[in-house]
Amino acid sequence: MRDRCRPASVLGYWVPPVLWMAFIFWLSTDQFSGANTGSVLESILQALGLSLSTESLNLIHFLVRKLAHLSGYAILALLLYRAFRGGSETRWYSRWAMAAFAVAAIYALLDEYHQSWTAQRTASVRDSLIDMVGSLIALCSIRISSSNQQSVRDEETSPER
Repeated sequence: MRDRCRPASVLGYWVPPVLWMAFIFWLSTDQFSGANTGSVLESILQALGLSLSTESLNLIHFLVRKLAHLSGYAILALLLYRAFRGGSETRWYSRWAMAAFAVAAIYALLDEYHQSWTAQRTASVRDSLIDMVGSLIALCSIRISSSNQQSVRDEETSPER
């Protein structure tokens, strides 16, 4: 337990979410605007020998971008939860989850605000909500996983066996 307070240990838990947040910030630049990523997606689909209508391509592009929001913030929530958890043996603590969600949600809103200042991007509350849903999905998966592992542990130590 003492290990959690050592500076090297603290850095080991907090550097990954901070780096991931920097990565998200980079993805929020004009370099990754819809106009730029659409052409990349079209090139990939053409390389795979797929020829799609403009409507189909636009739908796939939209879904890929929204899935990127969902998964990017799911990863952020997992990294934040891990950082708040530190080296604790406890697998689930709701305060860690609430803190991870709060940080991810605030960052999602700040990220959209950042996009409002870029030339080729627009801010979208809908995207922030998608980000938050991704965070919730990740945190719920931790909760479910820790519940399942606890019940297995309980069965293994049960005197009825």
